[in-house]
Amino acid sequence: MVQDLQAHGYEAFIVGGGVRDLLLGKLPKDFDVATSATPEQVKSVFPLCHLIGRRFRLAHVRKGGSITEVATFRGHHRDSDETGSLSREGRILRDNVWGSIEEDAIRRDFTINALFLDPVGGEIRDYVGGYKDLQNRKLRLIGEPELRYREDPVRLLRAARFTAKLGVEPVAETAAPIRELAPLLTDVPPARLFEEVVKLFLAGHGLRSLEALQRFGLSATLFPAMQGGGRQGKVRVGLLLRKALENTDHRVAESKPVTPAFLFAALLWQPMDQLAKEFVVNGDLPYVAVNHAAEVVFDLQASTTAIPRRFSAVTRQIWVSQLRLTKTRGKRWQRMLEERYFRAAYDFLLLRAAEDPELEPLCKFWTEAQVGIDFSQQRKRTRSGDRPRRRRSNRGNAASGG
Repeated sequence: MVQDLQAHGYEAFIVGGGVRDLLLGKLPKDFDVATSATPEQVKSVFPLCHLIGRRFRLAHVRKGGSITEVATFRGHHRDSDETGSLSREGRILRDNVWGSIEEDAIRRDFTINALFLDPVGGEIRDYVGGYKDLQNRKLRLIGEPELRYREDPVRLLRAARFTAKLGVEPVAETAAPIRELAPLLTDVPPARLFEEVVKLFLAGHGLRSLEALQRFGLSATLFPAMQGGGRQGKVRVGLLLRKALENTDHRVAESKPVTPAFLFAALLWQPMDQLAKEFVVNGDLPYVAVNHAAEVVFDLQASTTAIPRRFSAVTRQIWVSQLRLTKTRGKRWQRMLEERYFRAAYDFLLLRAAEDPELEPLCKFWTEAQVGIDFSQQRKRTRSGDRPRRRRSNRGNAASGG
């Protein structure tokens, strides 16, 4: 792709995280391309590409079964630039001012993300000292830190994520404003923050990400539904959440699937559970209390981080199922084994037992109840629309796998 653009007379380079990861000896998830060609000129080279975005005008080019993001070199915003490109606070609303490769490098966020690689000629271009910072494992914002954070507050989270993911250490001037500027995250669209939460916690470094968010005082703003941790910008973190993130990191390392639904079940369990208990004291039935508490917590969290309904609905099912898992008499427990979200609810019960040893006998019951059940086949039947037949074994046989 770079070669195609160069063949048409344009400058073109691989840029950003792909170059950074290659230099760190990591396998890049994907590659982004930066070029002197405008989006319309990119489309003239790749007629089937799609031009997307308003804030960032980009080209998505499909080649070899994958999609590569191609961006035009960006320049500096000036008073004569398009009206409304910056907010009164300095946050970038639109960034479609074209410039040179040197200007593009300076417009990027961190020095380690501003390295340009020409895969054709093998040349690396560094205009901001990113190569040296990468060698020294230093994280440095390009330009004046407070201004750069105000331009795009998500950079606050990116600083925490790179600290967790790459093992880099922010230099003093990059780290200093983060805690004070954390409230700027409330100006970021909640849907965009959901994407950032997924990058923080579901990419194999979730526990370290939590530690970085706590260290920089970003947790309380990012998760307003969570209980305060007694110090500015922190939240209360229990063993359940730590174990959940630790297990998630292991699953990612083993290439097993992970889901935001389970992540948010762990993140928001404490405030939901406490609120549900208060509703019960005030007269609500347990199931009503959990559903009511879930609504309150989701609404509060949505002010910062939008949780798509396809995930929040599953999170709610995991929470409600904690009540259903206490029903081990009669035949209701057998029906529970056939529920679509049983395994997620069971896994969550195990996490709760890490904090509450009194749940261990219940965990033992459900562990033994699953012996001999092929859940992969059960899921296939559920997806095909066929309700799995109920087991006719009695409680003793089922518990022993009989």
